[in-house]
Amino acid sequence: MKTKTGTNIDEVISLLNCAKIVAIPTETVYGLAANGLNEEAIQKIFKAKKRPLSNPLILHFKDVMDLTKYVKNLPEPAEILANRFWPGPLTLLLEKSELIPDVVNSGKSRIAVRIPSHEMTLTLLKKLNFPIAAPSANLYGRISPTKAEHVIHQLDGIIPYVLNGGKCENGIESTIVGFEDNLPVIYRLGAITLEEIESCLNVKVKIHNHNIKSEGPDSSGMVKFHYAPRTPIYDIDEMDTNEDSEHVGYIGFDKLNRSIPVENQFLLSDEADLKIASKNLYHSLHYMDQKNFKKIYICKFPLMGLGLSMNDRITKAIAKFRT
Repeated sequence: MKTKTGTNIDEVISLLNCAKIVAIPTETVYGLAANGLNEEAIQKIFKAKKRPLSNPLILHFKDVMDLTKYVKNLPEPAEILANRFWPGPLTLLLEKSELIPDVVNSGKSRIAVRIPSHEMTLTLLKKLNFPIAAPSANLYGRISPTKAEHVIHQLDGIIPYVLNGGKCENGIESTIVGFEDNLPVIYRLGAITLEEIESCLNVKVKIHNHNIKSEGPDSSGMVKFHYAPRTPIYDIDEMDTNEDSEHVGYIGFDKLNRSIPVENQFLLSDEADLKIASKNLYHSLHYMDQKNFKKIYICKFPLMGLGLSMNDRITKAIAKFRT
């Protein structure tokens, strides 16, 4: 099978209605989509990605009214966040109703839900009579795709269609917020910053400790390693001063590294803009991964705003090469 790329929403609807899986654009990253109420279709997502069944998926809805049919309640702080950030890169972890098959969220009591803001995908959702289950459209543990070409590079011949919506606006996954004793907890740092969540709710928000032992992750983005290129990647502080720099690459924030040839480097934002840098992060990893370097080195970002989200992705990518 040769994977087709195009902009035909009706063709995507036809495939989804037949329990097929397709790649769709969102404002965060491209998602691997299936009918979120069809167990056969959902199983195909896990198989195509080689994703463990213990790792829950996110359900995407067209609007809040549609979403409320599939969750038991919407806590007040969740409603405040939804009013502020939806449609957009916010995912809420809520108690699910019996309408959602257990395979979607690995048998957990809560389900991750969101309303994306990408115009093409919202149009698609409004034409469907079911929500879409859609993790990132990549092989499990690999770099998330922010362009249709990134999806093709990893899933060509595995899925029938990629709905091409251009380059993703945010370029980093949604922020996942759950609630414990009605207090907000960030389960995955993402495109909406910790500071924005705290400002919206006017409370201090804690970040979930992923090291706590549990029966599998509660939501996406909570496994030990993820977002990794095939090329070994390391923190730039680990580079040996005697290392042969001709065969290594470097991904930096806004400044070149004097130890590495300029042509081997990728700067994420000349203006030191974290929003621009986060949009380019996965693209830079895809780009550098195709250069056949022996290693890729990468910087760390300021411990604030989107810098926290990017550091989270880098830490998990590097962790793959620590095992």
